[in-house]
Amino acid sequence: MYRLIRPILFALDAELVHRLAMGLLGFVLRFGLLRALFRRRYRVRCTVLEQSLWGINFDNPVGLGAGFDKNAEHFNALATLGFGFVEIGTVTGLAQDGNPRPRLFRFPKDRALLNRMGFNNEGADVVAARLRGCEVETLLGVNIGKSKLVALEDAALDYEASFRALYDYGRYFVVNVSSPNTPGLRQLQEREPLEQLLGRLQALNTDLGRERGCDPRPLLLKISPDITDEALDDILDVVKRCKLDGIVATNTTLDRGGLRAPAQADDLGSGGLSGRPVRERSLALIRKIYQRTEGRLPIIGVGGIFTADDALQTLEAGASLIQVWTGFVYEGPATARRINRGLIRLCDERGYAHISEAVGTRSAPLQLEA
Repeated sequence: MYRLIRPILFALDAELVHRLAMGLLGFVLRFGLLRALFRRRYRVRCTVLEQSLWGINFDNPVGLGAGFDKNAEHFNALATLGFGFVEIGTVTGLAQDGNPRPRLFRFPKDRALLNRMGFNNEGADVVAARLRGCEVETLLGVNIGKSKLVALEDAALDYEASFRALYDYGRYFVVNVSSPNTPGLRQLQEREPLEQLLGRLQALNTDLGRERGCDPRPLLLKISPDITDEALDDILDVVKRCKLDGIVATNTTLDRGGLRAPAQADDLGSGGLSGRPVRERSLALIRKIYQRTEGRLPIIGVGGIFTADDALQTLEAGASLIQVWTGFVYEGPATARRINRGLIRLCDERGYAHISEAVGTRSAPLQLEA
């Protein structure tokens, strides 16, 4: 059904379609009975898919990546579509409109999206108030970033404000320093500012956990697919020093060489590409991270995942969990169900008794480009 109506949807502005679809989904799933029916249709339960990371039990490894529900308005509705977890955000300390529209573009022949959203969101305090007023029915991750108006030297304070405001609602947190759409943000991936930022967040994490009588929240770092080998080594060293709990690999890429018509993207202006064009870069980084950390650092793999074969390839590269975003846009509401069903079948075919047995089985690294 979705593939029949997709050409109509793709004829409209991408951001408008997103808002309309989320509004319709939220309206329909206000009712408990309908939510139960959606869960029954889309949820895939099988012990092959279940696993535990950071003391959190995941029903399946397929999550919805940050950016789809920036303001924590639709995560419960989205979870009924079969996702094992949903990540909200990116949330910043200050509310901001993001970049001027249009800022989201499709490339159907390349199965790609170009976005320069610019962390448009209502700010950490508003998002926290929304979460405070509702029941969280899914396993919720929170992605935090830097406010555009905040200077780089004050970035740690900005991240700390968001982390503190949202601490009680996220099961895990992702520190986003890799979006290409906030000026200067990727400078925070450099060794010195990154170590300062992550060190302060981990100290706050410990303090907040102690105040609440709980363990610190799992803290992960989301990285760019465009980094060099040397930069990756620095990042992994900082991650080890700051005792982070994992890596999200990867964000969108600035490289447009993978497009059939890169000039068309250039005409649309700045922004990061997601979907198929980032696929090989993401896999290369996942393999490299898995090998260099000897499989001891959990990885959430993101980038160009559309099918169960894509998902298993990402797991075999070294990821323990995967997230979809562009694949969800192109494949529709049954994406998670199809991937999970396919993973069960593929595990059976390849002799994996459990999905965790697939992780890192093909982790030989590919050479990253400088």
